[in-house]
Order: sequence, then structure tokens, then C-alpha cells
Amino acid sequence: MSINSNSHVPIFRQIAEHIRTGISAGIYQPDEMLPSLRALALELVVNPNTIQRAYEELEREGLVYSRRGLGLFVARQAVRSARSQSQDDVEKAFADGIRLARSAGLPDDEIRHVFSKSLARKMDKTGGKS
Repeated sequence: MSINSNSHVPIFRQIAEHIRTGISAGIYQPDEMLPSLRALALELVVNPNTIQRAYEELEREGLVYSRRGLGLFVARQAVRSARSQSQDDVEKAFADGIRLARSAGLPDDEIRHVFSKSLARKMDKTGGKS
């Protein structure tokens, strides 16, 4: 997991998004324990309170649950919820891109072409993986 300290997105949100994406992709499985606050804070070289805020956000979303004295675990319904959130985020990003393209005067067929070209380029770089 990498953190971009120059990003306009707060660090705790970057961490939460990374875990959310990991849940959606199956990296974190239902009932699997997440790294402890301290362990993740040391790994990322951030304040433990930052990790706590990320975990609290994920808990509010119902993606994780805590077991007193044991730690934080991935909720059973988390994969479905995380995928739904990811789809919403992707749809919003596409909508933003379409708005930008239209404001630049690009017609719909050109917008489709740019999207297809971008997708193909990404697929080439990753060998078909995201």
C-alpha cells in the first residue's frame, strides 16, 4: 500500500480506499483480520490516529467489524458492498471525464474512442489485469 502525501485526498481516505479496493478484489477475505493500528501505522509511517480514522470509516460503511480485544475483521457482506462502492466511484469518474470531454467540445464517438484507447493502453501495461 502506498500513500501519496502530495495528494489532495486525505491520507486516512487513501488508506480506507486501498483497503476497500482490496476487499472488492478479494485480497481481504470475509472474517479475515486486518493489520493492527500500530502495525499498519509503522508500515506506512503515519500516525496511528490516521489509521484509526480509516478503520472507523470502513466500520461505518459496514465493511469491517471489531472484536473486542482481538482486532478488526472484514465483514461477510463486505465484498458486495465494496464492489458496489467501487462501481459507484468508477461511474462518478466516468461522468466527470464525460463532462470534461463535452466541455472540450468532443463528440460522443470521440469520447468512446478515447475511452477505448485508454482501456487498451491500461490492459497492455497490466497484461489484462487491473
